[in-house]
Amino acid sequence: MPRLKNETFGGGDLSWLGSAHGIANARTEVLDISTFTAGTHYPNGYIPSGTPVAKVGGVLVPYDATEATVTGAGVLAGFVLTDQPVVGTADFGVPVLDHGRVRTAKLPAAFTAPTAAAKRAATTFVFV
Repeated sequence: MPRLKNETFGGGDLSWLGSAHGIANARTEVLDISTFTAGTHYPNGYIPSGTPVAKVGGVLVPYDATEATVTGAGVLAGFVLTDQPVVGTADFGVPVLDHGRVRTAKLPAAFTAPTAAAKRAATTFVFV
């Protein structure tokens, strides 16, 4: 008997997008799920749309918003564009928005736009 499962697909809450600019140009990156915590980063079984990420060692990890951290996880690579279900422990590809307008108050977790140029060097965002 084949293994069947029901899935519901949707884009998630995209109200954090300040415009449509950039969404057609989201790039695909590999998310290292071992660096995310189930209870913190995906308590509902999925990485929510608007999750800020950094790129370390060629894979995406949670963004470290500590202003003094300007290397590795402290450099904003972008935001996960759509909800991404977490199934198992294997890394998987996700769409990442790296330019456009972002409504910080609408992101799934508290976020303060980085002020240090080194933290924003990999992206072009207007934070509103």
